[in-house]
Amino acid sequence: MPALRVVSLALIALWIGGLTVLGIIAAPAIFSVLESQDPVAGRTLAGMVFGDIFARFQQLAWGLGAGLLTLLGLRAALGPRPRRLAIQIWMVAGMLGASAYTGLIVSPRIEALRTETATTMAALPDTDPRKVEFGRLHGLSNGLMALTLAAGLVVFWIELRE
Repeated sequence: MPALRVVSLALIALWIGGLTVLGIIAAPAIFSVLESQDPVAGRTLAGMVFGDIFARFQQLAWGLGAGLLTLLGLRAALGPRPRRLAIQIWMVAGMLGASAYTGLIVSPRIEALRTETATTMAALPDTDPRKVEFGRLHGLSNGLMALTLAAGLVVFWIELRE
């Protein structure tokens, strides 16, 4: 049982650590470097690069979430039931749901807006419906990422206290 708990801790640490690195290090660095080369085209390219990295990470996150749910179920079936098991299961399921919604609904819509716009989003007037929707979807994506990170920290904390 301790081995399963350690693996659970490793999986949740990878998930929340990856989100942290993406949001605090990767995105700002990619945008900063590419925008310094060309403020307009660099921003578009940075969005494309980060979008691809984020899509790849989402697939990893889905695997991590499935692994966590499996381990929680195994730990409940094989040994003493983990404390706050239901909370952990619901939180991980919610994290997976938020991640899936972002990866399967929000991100493809952002990409579609990018490709159907002849110019860059930054070049569009602030009142353009495409730019407004892009901003809304980008904010939703960031919010879901922050929610997933916060829930992951709670799951990690519960696991540490187990």
